[in-house]
Amino acid sequence: MNIKKFQDPKLIKKIVEKLKRNKRQISLMEVCGSHTMAIGKWGIRDLLPDNIKLISGPGCPVCVTPMSIIDSVIDLKDVTIAIFGDLMRVPGERGSLELARAKGLDVRIVYSPLDALKLAQEKETVFVGIGFETTIPGIAYTIKEAYKNNITNYSVLTSLKVVPPALELLASADDINLNGFILPGHVSVVTGSNAYNFLPEKYNIGGVVTGFEPADILVSVDRLIQQVENNDAKIENEYSRIVTPEGNKHTQEIMKEVLEIDDGIWRGIGEIPKSELKIRKKYSDYDAAKKYNINIEYKEDKSGCRCGDVLKGNIIPPECHLFGKSCTPSNPIGPCMVSSEGSCAAYYKYERKQ
Repeated sequence: MNIKKFQDPKLIKKIVEKLKRNKRQISLMEVCGSHTMAIGKWGIRDLLPDNIKLISGPGCPVCVTPMSIIDSVIDLKDVTIAIFGDLMRVPGERGSLELARAKGLDVRIVYSPLDALKLAQEKETVFVGIGFETTIPGIAYTIKEAYKNNITNYSVLTSLKVVPPALELLASADDINLNGFILPGHVSVVTGSNAYNFLPEKYNIGGVVTGFEPADILVSVDRLIQQVENNDAKIENEYSRIVTPEGNKHTQEIMKEVLEIDDGIWRGIGEIPKSELKIRKKYSDYDAAKKYNINIEYKEDKSGCRCGDVLKGNIIPPECHLFGKSCTPSNPIGPCMVSSEGSCAAYYKYERKQ
């Protein structure tokens, strides 16, 4: 597929000119951190008229990982801690894993859950498994493989979030006035576009599953505006070149076999019912929370960081008084400034006003 056609300046100009003819006040939320980065990279907010607002949501798994996960990992001794790189500098209540590694904690950055499983051949290894539906199947697969091959010195400390319940929380909130959702492309490869049908059915809010090129995003904005104008909330699939209505059945089956749904704690937001996947009893020997008696709880961030308000769409990053001052990528105070998919990191890199 020729991806350049989704970057065609003539096509983009044509869509923008159409959008500028709309005079209605429109607020749309992108719930994927990769969309937030793409919107910043392509300057899409600057292309849109002032009456069309794009708001970032809780689309960054690192950003919603509870502080108690970080603190609990710091307490682990005589094990190898395997993590994805974005988690290294996320602050907990007692510092970051980067600081803990400098003090001697054996923390290794891996690029795949399978890399963590290989580390277990050398030493007792705990993989800090965070992510949405995009990365969850790979994490579940390593647990299944460890069980199959009787690898006993491998376990996973999970913070595996699923997106639809977070959307339901946002759709039902009284303090957030949204006209539609720009729905995640990568997550939807696994879930399928049908996973969001509850939005128009229960809340009369539409959504468009969207790709990551500028034309993808602008077309989705146009489709959502048309839904509002026609009072016809529905789920559309702009990213049909990748996403199907049913999603990837194979990965769904792996997730279902190894994991089960439970209530989840989201940093900056709190508990969201049925929003987290936990390791099933059959595989409980690979559950680090049980193996090391770890209790994951919600902790209020006392740093003054307003990442929670950013994640819920209540403010945009520059409205936090720490943004770009005491909180920068080189000195992140909140998780939204750390992650490559964090809203604050995206605004700082692409949309910071000099």
